[in-house]
Amino acid sequence: MKPKFGVVVFPGSNCDHDAYYSLKKVLGFDVVFLWHKDTNLENSDVIILPGGFSYGDYLRTGAIARFSPIMKSVIDFAEKGGYVMGICNGFQILLEAGLLPGVLLKNKSLQFVCKDVYLSVENKDTIFTRGIRSKDKLKFPVAHGEGNYFADEDTLKKLVDNNQIVFKYTSLNGNDDFNPNGSIMDIAGIINKEKNVLGLMPHPERSCDPILGKTDGSLVFNSIASSFLN
Repeated sequence: MKPKFGVVVFPGSNCDHDAYYSLKKVLGFDVVFLWHKDTNLENSDVIILPGGFSYGDYLRTGAIARFSPIMKSVIDFAEKGGYVMGICNGFQILLEAGLLPGVLLKNKSLQFVCKDVYLSVENKDTIFTRGIRSKDKLKFPVAHGEGNYFADEDTLKKLVDNNQIVFKYTSLNGNDDFNPNGSIMDIAGIINKEKNVLGLMPHPERSCDPILGKTDGSLVFNSIASSFLN
């Protein structure tokens, strides 16, 4: 059975259609849009919180979207073991909702960063990464102004001890300037302790179509799908 993906649409989302296109048109999965004012997840197996600027990033990134009616259903879904993936602004929303620990600060450069980065897969024993065993490094684009992940020492210790750090920024050719935002421990993506909620700043949905010259993002989505087939 192939999973059904639900892509949440918030006011200001600008990567919702990117996610839909990659999942539906490129990878051939069943996908539906989920409007932020609704509460019905339409029997989705995997919820995607996309990137963008939900509610214009007013107050604080993700802070208003966290209170959208749909998020009550998403939180309940996640707490019951449902799979949720937050990308960029979606990661910020997951943190605001308390589904993941830590915060995302302004980039160390205080500038918006938009470029391709390389990631190491730190945990290959999750539904999101089990299908990536053949690759040590992934190439995804980033596009954010507040992607600088930070957590206190106790939280970081728990992330390490529980193997919750899933992706880290890394260098392809020994370049020292590979961390695009100053994120502590080069963290690019983390998962909750129960391993069903993933948040990451880079955009796998923008790395699926061969016409873009990079397809590593498809490994993440196909990994999710393969877990439903087993």
